[in-house]
Amino acid sequence: MGQVCGLYQVDQSTVAVKERFGKFETVIGPGCHCVPWCCGVNIAGVLSLRVQQLDVRCETKTKDNVFVTVVASVQFRAHVETAEDAFYKLTNPREQIMSYVFDVVRASVPRMILDDVFEQKNEIAKSVEEELEKAMRTYGYEIVQTLIVDIEPDVTVKRAMNEINAAARMRVATREKAEAEKTLQVKRAEGEAEAKYLAGVGIARQRQAIVDGLRESVLAFSDNVPGTSPKEVMDMVLVTQYFDTMKEIGASSRNSTVFIPHGPGAVRDVADQIRNGLLQGEAAHTHLN
Repeated sequence: MGQVCGLYQVDQSTVAVKERFGKFETVIGPGCHCVPWCCGVNIAGVLSLRVQQLDVRCETKTKDNVFVTVVASVQFRAHVETAEDAFYKLTNPREQIMSYVFDVVRASVPRMILDDVFEQKNEIAKSVEEELEKAMRTYGYEIVQTLIVDIEPDVTVKRAMNEINAAARMRVATREKAEAEKTLQVKRAEGEAEAKYLAGVGIARQRQAIVDGLRESVLAFSDNVPGTSPKEVMDMVLVTQYFDTMKEIGASSRNSTVFIPHGPGAVRDVADQIRNGLLQGEAAHTHLN
């Protein structure tokens, strides 16, 4: 209806190409414009000035014969100053950009192994952007930015890479676990050795205390009862402890039966065994100190 009345509206961020009798006349910006169609003036078309994005999927092969799909994202736009070239020189700018992306990617990736493709994707993107910038400037388009957004190896290759990575991580985890178990065993052995050492020291000190107590008792008894030898006093002390032990066994509430030799000769044997054990304990304590 607007063109019937000789008026034409151009939206924001777009420009319109005005022709007179089929020949380019000018580029008109946003707003309402007079287009006298009766005088041969018409609007040939509109051109967006917004930044547009094109995602290109390109399949190629690396130097180590691995097929990969490289996804490149190209952002481009037209300018008012170059709107005439952008409108008339290219029928389909997207197809043109895709062709240049295919050309650069398929020329760059086959010179790299797969690992280098992942590591040098920024260099690939830069090469694509430089080639597109030179080519599309002629057609009135500016390349804003080019990104390599994804690199997809073949499914079997991707599965193999994941298995290699998982195996490497498993080796590290196994090694760390073995080191931890080794450290735990060493610490446990050191703790057990320290505990046994301290237990031995405690037993030696206990025996030494018993010996010291008996010695004091023997000396005190010899001083208070003249005519008795230390050996006689020691025998009497041991016999007394022997009967105390028998009393405790008989008074115990547990139903236990202990068979031990009894009689004067047996008492002498018990006294000799206890005396020898105490002397050995004293000797061991002296050796530890």
